[in-house]
Amino acid sequence: MFSQFANSVVSETAFSVLARAEKLEAAGKDVIRLEIGDSPFASATPALLAGSDAILADECHYVSSKGIDELRREAASYVSREHGVRVDEDNILVGNGAKIFQQLFCELFLDPGDGALVFSPFFPTYSANIARRGGRLVTSKLSQQNKFRPSLADVKCFLEQDDSPRAVFLNSPHNPTGGVTTEEDVADLCSLILDRDDVFLFSDEPYDQMSWSGRHVSPLAHPDMLERCVAVYTMSKSYSMSGWRVGFAASSTQNIEKLSVLANTSFSCVSPFSQIAAAAALREGNIERDERMHVFKERVERFASALQNIEGVNCLVPDGAFYVFPDVSEYCTRYGITSHGLAMYLLEAADSKVGVSCLGGEAFGEDGFGYIRMSCAESADRLRVAAEFLEMHLKDSARVKKFVADNPPYRAMRL
Repeated sequence: MFSQFANSVVSETAFSVLARAEKLEAAGKDVIRLEIGDSPFASATPALLAGSDAILADECHYVSSKGIDELRREAASYVSREHGVRVDEDNILVGNGAKIFQQLFCELFLDPGDGALVFSPFFPTYSANIARRGGRLVTSKLSQQNKFRPSLADVKCFLEQDDSPRAVFLNSPHNPTGGVTTEEDVADLCSLILDRDDVFLFSDEPYDQMSWSGRHVSPLAHPDMLERCVAVYTMSKSYSMSGWRVGFAASSTQNIEKLSVLANTSFSCVSPFSQIAAAAALREGNIERDERMHVFKERVERFASALQNIEGVNCLVPDGAFYVFPDVSEYCTRYGITSHGLAMYLLEAADSKVGVSCLGGEAFGEDGFGYIRMSCAESADRLRVAAEFLEMHLKDSARVKKFVADNPPYRAMRL
């Protein structure tokens, strides 16, 4: 009945786990919510004020598919100020979040059979959007030993040996691992791409304000990359505006013009009151943003340090983003359970009154096996309790083994 593509696509695991966590909460369970990448803070104060005023002023009708001029100017100023890239509003396209630009980028550059290199584990909708155009997903495995930085050797191999190399997807700071691509990495990657005249870079930068080890480096800042790169940003993370659904892309005017045509076929426009709110946040909300980023950094570092002290858990302190990605493969091997199964055990079965909601690494591709992703979107006290919960319940072998026996789909097949 349905197309092969439709039958191949599954929804993000994060949202199914979120739904399960909410159901358990409604039944009275105390769930520590670490599954979803949503900011725990209120939306940026200037956004709340400007957005509510805009709704009352009836800024609720169709506008240009490219986005309103006010937001495109503020977005261009943001990219120029924060990342040292000289752009103006003609280099900006507004979208309903950042995810839509995966689809538009693939529509712009991929033909059936083209190869797209993705660093794995990876954000789960990359594969669906590459497949939507009939592209081929090619993966390069990230390693904890290399702090989850991309392998430039794999990029070189892809560009030289793939039958039809066409795109590279870069996500830094990286979800789910927290890895950060260094300035040297970015320079080398851009040089490899610029050596070709037919390969383009999708630079996914929703966590650009969350580079804990130093300033974020955007590939757009590399000479001549504006024509060869589409960089995307979102208001969801640093400005806590996930429900407003606003993001933007920056690239050459030629790329933006063509992307805007494609955007018009996917969504008419982003709601104008959301765009007005986003413009206000970019213009007036940066002091508040930076204060919140400092809180995030402290929470991430403390939580990762607490997890490091758990026997059988190997956790790096991430260089960016607001996730920790501990290696729990020792427990997966011991109990014959997938990391997704281990995550569901922590939510559903480890304790009858309390649960920790997180994601098994397989939610981000098969290279995520043996890891779990935990968002630091709860309070410092709740994160401390979560670490104590893991330390207590990961070693409860009888309870875990019973959970595996009762839930055969969670049995690991690749030990």
